[in-house]
Amino acid sequence: MKTLLNIIWLVLSGFWLAIGYAVAGIICCILIVTIPFGIASFRMANYVLWPFGRVVVDNPQAGAWSTIGNIIWLIVAGWWLALGHLATGIAMCVTIIGIPLGIASFKMIPVSLLPMGKLIVSSDQRYPGYQHA
Repeated sequence: MKTLLNIIWLVLSGFWLAIGYAVAGIICCILIVTIPFGIASFRMANYVLWPFGRVVVDNPQAGAWSTIGNIIWLIVAGWWLALGHLATGIAMCVTIIGIPLGIASFKMIPVSLLPMGKLIVSSDQRYPGYQHA
């Protein structure tokens, strides 16, 4: 079921949202100072292409720099990407078949607003936030 939802998601909205994240990542990587934002944006582009079967968890090693980065990201790019997820989610929820896709888009809004200090892991793991040493 995850594969089917991912294929439908990719065709209907995932590709276009991933392009938005990739463009934001390229713009961020042009300047040396904003490379961490570019890396976070590329990580989100990968997640938005194939979201079903993966979850976003907090990175236990994230510190104060990720909080500062999230504030800057929110002001510069986060709210634009969140609006894209909101519009996509509303458009998906118009049909009954699209409701799970709309819900997935709504679930991506928090991480599009504050991506720093997050990890994307498989939801098949017993404890998604746990990292083996």
